[in-house]
Amino acid sequence: MALPLMPHATASWLVDNTALSFEQIAEFCGLHILEVQAIADDTATTKLTGRDPVRAHEVTMEEIEKGQKDPDYRLQMIKGPDQVRRTKGPRYTPVSKRQDKPDGIAWIIRNHPEITDGQISLLIGTTRTTIAAIRDRSHWNIANITPKDPVTLGLTSQRELDAAVAKAAKAAGIDASPTDTRLDGDREALIASLRAEREQAARDAEAGIEAPKPLFDDPFRR
Repeated sequence: MALPLMPHATASWLVDNTALSFEQIAEFCGLHILEVQAIADDTATTKLTGRDPVRAHEVTMEEIEKGQKDPDYRLQMIKGPDQVRRTKGPRYTPVSKRQDKPDGIAWIIRNHPEITDGQISLLIGTTRTTIAAIRDRSHWNIANITPKDPVTLGLTSQRELDAAVAKAAKAAGIDASPTDTRLDGDREALIASLRAEREQAARDAEAGIEAPKPLFDDPFRR
């Protein structure tokens, strides 16, 4: 069964303003009867401000009157207006992950400078002030910030990150999937080594020295 938006505050109002039994209030609010007893005796941890469920459109006065006349009657909650979902603005991030945000922001700034502060704000769930402080290295904790993949940190999904990168790249007029050249230096070094080995083998052959059998096939051998 649906429950009031603020069960304890609703129970406090019902205790003070109706003749419903503690059991009826407990069941309507989804509380233990001892919690309702504590509210009635003012032994709860803090004094609650009552919340009127009638004005909140969670129950009708007629329904309360039925319950007051019959202690065995169970109040039926009416459907209130649908809550508005938040569709814009920074996303909510669990407290346990908020300390990882600067690391995720630093990673995006370093690896995808084309992504705007506004996009980072929506992607990570942070403020532009924080992003700017990390960009210009004026952040109070900049010495301890280590760039880390926000997907690995659980701050966003790979799909959302890829979409943000693609959108930023398109807006900046750059190729979103550049050719990977990280191994070019190693590849060229390998080719040079194989050429040197082949040339040395040729010189050894001319000198009448048997060349050692190579460990790998020479891709330049014809």
